[in-house]
Amino acid sequence: MREISDQARVALAFALALLVMVGWYFLNPPKPQPPPGTAAAQHAPAAPSSAAAPIAQPNQPVVASSTGATSAAPASASGEKNVVIESDLYRVELSNRGAVVRSWQLKKYTDEGNPPRTLDLVNADLARQTDGWPLSLQLADPQLASAANQALYVVKASSDRGAENTDRTITAPAQIEFHWSDGRLGVTKTLKFDRSYIIGLETSVRQNGSPASYSVAWRGGFGDVTAFRAALQTLVFDGRAGSVSTITTKNIGAPNQRNIPAEVPGTFDAVGIEDLYFAAAFLPPEPPPGQAVPDDLTLSARQTTHTIQSDGKTQQEILPEMAVGSTTPGPLVLRLYVGPKDIDLLKSVRPPLNGLVQFGWFGFVAEPLFYSLRWIYHYIPNYGWAIVLMTIAINMLLYPLKVKSWRSMQKMQKVAPEIRSIQDRYKKYSMRDPRKQEMNKEVMAVYSREGVNPMGSCLPQVIQMPIWFGLYRMLNVTIELRHAPWFGWFHDLSGRDPYFILTITMALLMYAAQKMTPMTVTDPAQQRMMTLMPIMFTGMFFIIPVSSGLILYIVTQNIMAVIQQWHLNRSAPLKAPVRSKKQMARAALTK
Repeated sequence: MREISDQARVALAFALALLVMVGWYFLNPPKPQPPPGTAAAQHAPAAPSSAAAPIAQPNQPVVASSTGATSAAPASASGEKNVVIESDLYRVELSNRGAVVRSWQLKKYTDEGNPPRTLDLVNADLARQTDGWPLSLQLADPQLASAANQALYVVKASSDRGAENTDRTITAPAQIEFHWSDGRLGVTKTLKFDRSYIIGLETSVRQNGSPASYSVAWRGGFGDVTAFRAALQTLVFDGRAGSVSTITTKNIGAPNQRNIPAEVPGTFDAVGIEDLYFAAAFLPPEPPPGQAVPDDLTLSARQTTHTIQSDGKTQQEILPEMAVGSTTPGPLVLRLYVGPKDIDLLKSVRPPLNGLVQFGWFGFVAEPLFYSLRWIYHYIPNYGWAIVLMTIAINMLLYPLKVKSWRSMQKMQKVAPEIRSIQDRYKKYSMRDPRKQEMNKEVMAVYSREGVNPMGSCLPQVIQMPIWFGLYRMLNVTIELRHAPWFGWFHDLSGRDPYFILTITMALLMYAAQKMTPMTVTDPAQQRMMTLMPIMFTGMFFIIPVSSGLILYIVTQNIMAVIQQWHLNRSAPLKAPVRSKKQMARAALTK
């Protein structure tokens, strides 16, 4: 059995690492669920927003009148009506039936439909079929919960201009109050809208004149339902103790009780629901400066399965749901963030939620790449060209390593005939034979004598691996790259190249760079394996929907590799290895 060279081992490891990335992409296993009572939240210092619209925190918690919450007199509207609140950032439609959200549009974002429409974070079709909407109530008694969520609430609206007519669109800042009572159960919901992605929310539920225990739920789905990875990325998250952690809804509750709300042990300072690019987070009132955020929120969640009709077809839809309550009965005074997972915006929230932008294992590489890319974008407002310039800069920084690798190749080629002679002497022994260890010792002795580092020629490729993985993750989780155009048909650098032109170009450039770089391996089988590497990479990129931004990085990197290799070939060409007499005789016999 032939001995595999160190260069072939590195190439094989690189291919296996890419296969791991591919498998992770398809399987996307959830992050390990933290033990009860150990979930985490951000407490890092908040950083000001620089690129996106600032978050203006509500000045005071929204407080509904106590008379409305405790009144035993029946109060109900005569008919159903919708209330629309609008700002530069959002358009929210509320219904007085259940005092729930029917639509939450983000004006600065579109979905991935064809044609694209303004993004609505509420899946209205699914919510209508399951009869569950955001800001509905969850009570211990299902009949009381149904009554509160189906009742017709009396609506009062006010803004900076005073009382508002709810028959027309209301411009934020504004306050909307819903109240309903059947004489036994009384509910008040008050929502305060600001010119930011955060609203104030207070709810009060009283039963027979006493405060009741309840939770405010987000139901009906969340996020961009037209996105390719929408169903795979929806999570319930909680925060505490300095970092943000996520808990998948399928890990909550007993396996045979998915449709039953399950309480998550502990108290949290932020709970909510998210998809890949957007989040809805329930937060406690903002504390005074210098004080810690209270962590008295409780979380219950469930993953329900519904049979729905879509495009005339019946299908099973998995629907994550969550609800937030308090540790004690009484009114809930909350803030609600509904908006993009923009790092600067999330840093300015208290508690900071920028941990929701999950860069994964290679975050130590992905996050600096993101900030570097955004810095370049500040001067060249096109993320495609920003990726090109960043790639050039990275390759110029790595060029000294490439030169060092080139020198290592020269040394390895010099000793290649001697190494081959040693391997020939031991080729009759199997890999398990102890005498194979003697071969390895002789080979390492030659390397040591000539000052050869067997891994030196592979160093640039090894360093590129974490950059690839970090860039792959960064392009898939940062909202700045979502729908970011380059030119022509490249309308979304976070999506795949629709015509595979970049992918084919990548394969050709990888092959050209490989042909320009002499191989230090002499075994024909290993040489064939190295030659097939570009085809393997290209085939995988045809199968999996890798972002075109990552392919653009690899294409630019290979252009730089061809240019740099051309320069090295001219300035310091490799000399052909001197073959021994034994090798020449064997070659003559072969002919």
